[in-house]
Amino acid sequence: MDKNLANQMLKHWEEMGDSHISIKSETPLREDAFAIDDALKIELIAKHFKEIMHVLGLDLEDESLKGSPIRVAKMFVNEQFKGLDPKNRPEPTLFENNYQYAEMLLEKNIQFYSTCEHHFVPIYGHAHVAYISSGKVIGLSKINRIVDYFAKRPQVQERLTVQIAEELKQVLDTQDVAVIIDAKHMCVASRGVKDTASSTVTCSFHGKFMDSDSRSELLKYISG
Repeated sequence: MDKNLANQMLKHWEEMGDSHISIKSETPLREDAFAIDDALKIELIAKHFKEIMHVLGLDLEDESLKGSPIRVAKMFVNEQFKGLDPKNRPEPTLFENNYQYAEMLLEKNIQFYSTCEHHFVPIYGHAHVAYISSGKVIGLSKINRIVDYFAKRPQVQERLTVQIAEELKQVLDTQDVAVIIDAKHMCVASRGVKDTASSTVTCSFHGKFMDSDSRSELLKYISG
């Protein structure tokens, strides 16, 4: 391929990644994403990551480096990207709203760690999740687990925000859900513009939270 053409293509894909073009609400997965089990995935990832390290010129016989391929592979499958696998989807624990609590319930400052799907570097920050019960309430820890489940995959922040909101709407059988995420992106802080001070805020408001008064009340609680 012509070098100038290759550079133009590289610039094009970099710009698309930075601008978050064509974001879908579903994580893009192949139909055969789970055709092989986790053990084989770990084996194959370790093999390919070892090749990447080799291409970079690293000495894979070094005591500090030789275990890195398998460590990275296990981390990818069992930790960092475990949210790709539906078997890890949290089972919601729902309770009757016996107290007839009809106001906003907010769980704020839910810490999460995710991975930018454009450069595969960390996204980290806090999620604020609110809902108004339609008859059921969810165990508080399950909200954290839902946030973590969707965070543990290659992500863009806009999609993560929408996925959490849609999951809670389905689980709680209510439209009255709001999700706000405030996060830092290492693809911004450690490369490119190298801005370590800024953060990105995304929101997904539904049902009663579309009302400006409800949104203002929610933001007051979060900031307080």
